[in-house]
Amino acid sequence: MERVDVAVIGGGQSGLAAADALARQGRAPVILEASDRAAGSWPRYYDSLTLFSPARFSALPGMPFGGDPDRYPHRDEVVAYLGAYADRLRADIRTGRRVAAVAPNGGGLTVELEGGGRLAARAVVAATGTFGRPLRPALPGLESFTGQVLHAADYRDPSSFAGQRVVVVGAGNSAVQIAAELARASRTTLATRAPVKFAPQHLLGRDLHFWLTRTGLDTAPLGRLLRTPPAQPVLDDGRYRAALGAGVPDRRAMFLGLDGEKVTWADGAVEAVDAIVLATGYRPDLPYLAGLDGALDISGRPRHQDGASLAHPGLAFVGLEWQRSLSSNSLRGVGRDAARAARRLTAFLDRA
Repeated sequence: MERVDVAVIGGGQSGLAAADALARQGRAPVILEASDRAAGSWPRYYDSLTLFSPARFSALPGMPFGGDPDRYPHRDEVVAYLGAYADRLRADIRTGRRVAAVAPNGGGLTVELEGGGRLAARAVVAATGTFGRPLRPALPGLESFTGQVLHAADYRDPSSFAGQRVVVVGAGNSAVQIAAELARASRTTLATRAPVKFAPQHLLGRDLHFWLTRTGLDTAPLGRLLRTPPAQPVLDDGRYRAALGAGVPDRRAMFLGLDGEKVTWADGAVEAVDAIVLATGYRPDLPYLAGLDGALDISGRPRHQDGASLAHPGLAFVGLEWQRSLSSNSLRGVGRDAARAARRLTAFLDRA
């Protein structure tokens, strides 16, 4: 069995940031990425996705975005950026390596790969994010709905919905962005449990992320004051508020139920619907830790303190939502948490 220093599971933004931080600590990270390239989930996001933070606030440690620092990079720009970042890393990046399980192995951990193969790692960083585990809420009648049901993780563009009646469920940034895009090609409703809250993209001539950084609200511990509930607002330069105000899309209270192709709205109205898009978020995607005693709780969430496993000192997490701050699972913030995890793992390995 091959022996490695630190195995980093996941080659997206979190895994790349973790590997960079580990290399800076003198470690020899091996990245195990399930797909065919080190870009994580970004190539699979919907086509029109743009970052909600400017390029100057959206880079991983050691490598700024090129071009205008005040622009909002498109999905494909992020994919290219992550590829370039991977190329410069002092790390062994292995693509097409999906991890099946992590198990204890004396003082370290055994990483088992799908299709065979095992690595004996002195430490492991779980950096697989959430995209692989979309949240599909138990909405009344959803299982019997005869139209199309898809999660935002499976949505790409509005072309296949042209002329249809579509309901988007959710009140976050992606829900509003997808609903506004669909409304240009179909009759679309945004269904939410409460009115959508907006936050201005710019304040006093500066992007909101400038103020979040300047005030410390983007970092721990102050950023935790913004944790839901209440729901985080949708960042808007005015276009989405205007779209909802014009009814394109319209916003309605969450429907009461589904039956066949019909939806029953809160006011009692019933109508046929062609498709439902669930923009309802994600949960940590960590199935490979299910057999590692104490690593996860009964709901599959990691048991950790600021990214350090509560059960296994050689296990760390990077890229979890609210791991330490508002920006923990974003390009702009994951580097801080990665550096902290790398320092802790290095201290542990130095003592071992």
